[in-house]
Amino acid sequence: MIVAIDVGNTNIVLGCMDAEKIYFTARLSTDASKTADEYALMIRTLFEMHGVERHEPEGGIISSVVPALSAALQEAVRKVCGKVPLLVGSGLKTGLNILMDNPAQLGADLVTEAVAASAEYPKPIIIFDVGTATTMCVVDANGSYIGGMIIPGPVVSLESLAAHASQLSHVSLEVPQRLIGKNTKECMQSGIVFSNAAMIDGIIDRIETELKEQATVVATGGVAGVIIPFCNRRVILDDNLMLKGLWLLYQKNHKA
Repeated sequence: MIVAIDVGNTNIVLGCMDAEKIYFTARLSTDASKTADEYALMIRTLFEMHGVERHEPEGGIISSVVPALSAALQEAVRKVCGKVPLLVGSGLKTGLNILMDNPAQLGADLVTEAVAASAEYPKPIIIFDVGTATTMCVVDANGSYIGGMIIPGPVVSLESLAAHASQLSHVSLEVPQRLIGKNTKECMQSGIVFSNAAMIDGIIDRIETELKEQATVVATGGVAGVIIPFCNRRVILDDNLMLKGLWLLYQKNHKA
């Protein structure tokens, strides 16, 4: 059993898992001002809530897009479990051939998702992570990471719309009742949800044209469940893609 932690810009997803199953997952707010002791207290509480002995994990691994939290979370896991987790980054074996101008600049989250998708789904693969930012990456038929996109996420777009249009108020991102909204709130929610779904459909079409073949499409991320059901293209929703990737990376590197 290991502790796997995915640190995003908005949320931290923590999972406890082994080769057979994921014992529990939990979401914490990403807060770079919190100390290692504060995160240790939260992690220990999660173990107790889910009935998992805190010294049971043999190790851990962290993927983080918030560098300021990496050391604090490593120390928090050490305090709770007695093990210092690995950190996804330069020097970690991935088995992924990254065809980017500067492979070292590729985000830990994108690497982890590509490793998981490559192991589980037919190639080529298009991977969408719909969160604070919507990221898209492509693994080609040879298993090489060939590039991607970074796009403002649905919640960021919704908040920006309210912040820059004086007559629009802040609304939550929810599944709209209908395509054609009947009030301002419905119009904003429908506009964000269906425009993002249509964007994903359109990007898939263009990438497959460039690849000259059909691709498997996988989506994950905090708000993917709101957007993906409205896509016309077939998209596999895999909420645990990051945790699966962290498990695979741990297996490749923990002995070293």
